[in-house]
Amino acid sequence: MHATWSYPTQIRSGVGRVAEIADACTEASITKPLIVTDPGMVDLPPIRSVVSLLNEAGIEHRLFSDLRPNPVGRDVAAGAERFQRGGHDGVIAIGGGSALDVGKVVAFHAGQTRALWDFEDVDDWWTRANPSAIAPIIAIPTTAGTGSEVGRAGLIIDEARQRKVVVFHPQMLPTVVLADPELTVGLPRMLTVGTGIDALSHSLEAICSPAYHPMSHGIGMEGCRLVLEHLPTAVDSPTNLEARARMLTAAGMGAVAFQKGLGAMHALAHPVGAMFDTHHGMTNATLMPYVLIANRRAIESTVGRLAAYAGIAGGFEGFVDHIVTMRSSMDVPHTLVDLGVDPASVDFIATAAVNDPSATTNPIPVDADFAASIFEAACTGRLD
Repeated sequence: MHATWSYPTQIRSGVGRVAEIADACTEASITKPLIVTDPGMVDLPPIRSVVSLLNEAGIEHRLFSDLRPNPVGRDVAAGAERFQRGGHDGVIAIGGGSALDVGKVVAFHAGQTRALWDFEDVDDWWTRANPSAIAPIIAIPTTAGTGSEVGRAGLIIDEARQRKVVVFHPQMLPTVVLADPELTVGLPRMLTVGTGIDALSHSLEAICSPAYHPMSHGIGMEGCRLVLEHLPTAVDSPTNLEARARMLTAAGMGAVAFQKGLGAMHALAHPVGAMFDTHHGMTNATLMPYVLIANRRAIESTVGRLAAYAGIAGGFEGFVDHIVTMRSSMDVPHTLVDLGVDPASVDFIATAAVNDPSATTNPIPVDADFAASIFEAACTGRLD
């Protein structure tokens, strides 16, 4: 069989690795970084630590934090303008998935002349970019969820079309990742839950994808197991650094695994998030059992193997029951309506899901009726 595979970048994992930020800048050939982060993090210890370390090393820097939890095109435009005006030569993206995505896309787009949407991840549009104008990136995740730190794309909302767009380029992959679990300790409980189940959704949909990619499949199996074992501890004992470290690892593994593809979970979560501004990870967490049940005939054996590997009895049904129980124990909403989603949006969401790139690797072909049936079940809470 023929396939083309790529795998991630240098990841410096472990407690205290954020102290290596100056060395990471040297390795990435960054002399004047723009720090891109979430607005809520500006005065928190991770940013203060990075700023202090850069000051000690004599590395000039500036901060950009004008971005939304579900970032939009104008967030990238504002960041790119700040990057150009400041004469920066690289980006330090620190925070959750939104900050990492915006930081990566700013580093990519600040030197381009075409519109941002001209680089959507379709039909090799990334080849339109000028690669010599792409700035290097250092990624420092403070959540264990998206795995954006090892990804080559950013998810940005096109407000005019009310949809999330995957902006892609191979050089958007960060040069160095500092995966320090201490930076995730202060995360609020519900963000630990939402981002953690997002990491699970990446690995889970990847192993259910029919695409041929055995390396990503194996990584996805272990990524699922790590989340299932360590997320409850990270939620209930938030200062447990071992659980936090394992979750950071699982998040990165999920992003590597989904080179194999995603599925209907993400195909639905993307338009739901774009229309109702829901948290992406929590949306996936809510949708998860409904998508598993809808795909059962195509994934029962795969999920059964995962259940056995993760020490969950009962095969496919046991696994779904485990997910529902775990969600409930972590106060995940049981229905999309509980997230503020209007069931009357079914036609728009279903149509958008069919056209979402994630739908192409769902184990069962996604048409409007299939997408609508999952959406309606997730709105009513019907698990059958």
